[in-house]
Amino acid sequence: MAEWDIRKLHILRTLREVGTVTGTAQVLRMTPSAVSQQLTGLAKQLGVPLLEAQGRRVRLTDAARLVLRHAEAVFEQLERADAALAAYVHGEAGEVRIGAFSTAVPALVVPAVRALRSAAPGVTVRVREAEAAEAYDLLGAGEVDLALSLAAQAPTARDARFLLHPLLADPLDVALPPGHPLAAADPLHLADLSAEPWIFGGSGPWSDITRTACESAGFSPAQAHSASGWTAILAMVEAGMGVALVPRMAVVRRDGVVMRRLTGEPPVRHVVAAVRRGAREAPALSRVLAALRTASDDPARATDRA
Repeated sequence: MAEWDIRKLHILRTLREVGTVTGTAQVLRMTPSAVSQQLTGLAKQLGVPLLEAQGRRVRLTDAARLVLRHAEAVFEQLERADAALAAYVHGEAGEVRIGAFSTAVPALVVPAVRALRSAAPGVTVRVREAEAAEAYDLLGAGEVDLALSLAAQAPTARDARFLLHPLLADPLDVALPPGHPLAAADPLHLADLSAEPWIFGGSGPWSDITRTACESAGFSPAQAHSASGWTAILAMVEAGMGVALVPRMAVVRRDGVVMRRLTGEPPVRHVVAAVRRGAREAPALSRVLAALRTASDDPARATDRA
């Protein structure tokens, strides 16, 4: 197989367009002797004559023209590669893999992906639903590029593997059945619900968040039922089996449930994004982080759903 040299092919191509060795040298900022030397070397590599004398000028041989016909496809692909690389460098192309907990997917990841489709269509986002512990394992193993979790579940700042990026403080609202005596109470404080039966997970982050919020309001919640999925929790609230704290970004409208905002400073859960140290400089990853921040700042998420 012949030995192809892109730089020398480019010189030959320029000679075809310009017509003279001197002109080619001027265009390429080379000396005429360097042009001639490079073309002589290319002819040896390919094993065919590329130039023939025509008076004081040279012209391309039929072999040279055949070579250039095939080389045009190569130059076209290289132009595309240059464009793709430039897009990558500017964060307009690339793939970013996200590990995210369930409620973050519709509330943050999906809006970010929608925004990226118009702002940076060359950026591909791949989503993997994962609870926090799994998401950080995946991040550490290089299987995802970004992990979304609650701050309470995130590694500490002392973990040298990751950088944490706070995204939002998600308020907790209370879910009540429609006929509940406090469903229309105004104002409504969390302490007003101290005697209620509560629904929350038996263990894990949501149990900790509910207990901490209630204890901060001055009481320990009496757990009547244990569930970890919002569909199950809201179904039990609708049936009048208890009340529950629900993060605002997790709420799906349910006709049989009244969502009420608490008076004063509501309890919140903090959502963070984590990346491996040093990876933040990857342009596509920076674009995705920016899109997630924009999604977290969207005022539409804060609209009253009561």
